[in-house]
Amino acid sequence: MAELRLRALRGIGEIRPGERLGEVLTDALRHNDVVLRDHDVVAVCQKVVSKSENRYRELADETPTPKAVELAAICGKDARYVEVVLQQATDVVRCSRGVLIVRHKLGFVVANAGVDQSNIERGDERVLLLPEDPDASAERLRVHIEARHGVSVGVVVTDSFGRAWRKGVIGVALGCAGLQSLRDRRGERDRQGRELRITEVALGDQIASAATLVMGEADEGLPMVVISGLAAEAFDGHEPATALIRPAREDLFL
Repeated sequence: MAELRLRALRGIGEIRPGERLGEVLTDALRHNDVVLRDHDVVAVCQKVVSKSENRYRELADETPTPKAVELAAICGKDARYVEVVLQQATDVVRCSRGVLIVRHKLGFVVANAGVDQSNIERGDERVLLLPEDPDASAERLRVHIEARHGVSVGVVVTDSFGRAWRKGVIGVALGCAGLQSLRDRRGERDRQGRELRITEVALGDQIASAATLVMGEADEGLPMVVISGLAAEAFDGHEPATALIRPAREDLFL
């Protein structure tokens, strides 16, 4: 890999519940005059995946538990919203003014369990959850692409997470299919011939972060990106995004 090309697909409208993302992608490829090739990667932002899977919740339907009310008073958030966050979480990691960090049921440590109100209709009274199984969502899209377009590609479902030790959000892989989300390079040699002993590359997150550069974070409306030029080795042995999650027993900071 000496050069990557990233192409955001324009003209994708609002995604409705039940809409098939494979067909949305096919139409967008045609509209943008893009032809998929073997070893391309299609990056899709989590929000359109969640919308297509109807992962909406209405805050009016929520009755906050005492714990949700207590945490809402600390972090300054709507108690109904906090109740939804707690339903998606296994543990509360940190709660302070404006901040609620939890461990999601899927294993991610993330603000607000990924429960989002931006770029959705009626976002003041409605929230959007993460996909129920992002790896499965990525795999369904990969299978559609292979069947419809006759090419073998990778698919990454992206989201934006904050980081404990640095400011700002960055793209991460919630779901992966058709490529190594975590590339183990232990046993290889560096330029001086020393054996690599701990180097594992978060390839899924690197792809997601690159895609997010062209997707944007606000009103750009570019939820699908085609990435070309990845080394063929990235597609040797498929690993889902769950491989990127550090088990709680190995977490030295929680």
